[in-house]
Amino acid sequence: MTERQRIAPRSKFEESVGFTRALRAGDRIIVAGTVDDRVPPAESAGDQADRIYTLIGEYIEELGGTMADVVRVRMFVTDIADADAVSAAFSKHLKAACPTGTLVAISALYRPEYKVEIEAEAVIQQD
Repeated sequence: MTERQRIAPRSKFEESVGFTRALRAGDRIIVAGTVDDRVPPAESAGDQADRIYTLIGEYIEELGGTMADVVRVRMFVTDIADADAVSAAFSKHLKAACPTGTLVAISALYRPEYKVEIEAEAVIQQD
């Protein structure tokens, strides 16, 4: 069985539910849906996405990877009009990695102030 390495819980919710924000299994790192952690979150979807990519980078680094290892991203927005701003944050943080990406509009996220949620997967290159 592949050993799993997890980052420490970032919230009481994660601890109480048994939820893992990010984990590494073998050469794969999987980051769960992530939102802007600031209280309150940024007003604009683009600023929220920028913060989210910063957090995702921190989680991946904690598990031994870098943003260059990202191979897949899923972006969820509550207003498709925010697609360009969210895509700009994607390019800022991941253009060099050139991962696959999906951006879809959904009706709502966990809290109404959240405009963006992003998941990511990375594969660590073995030397």
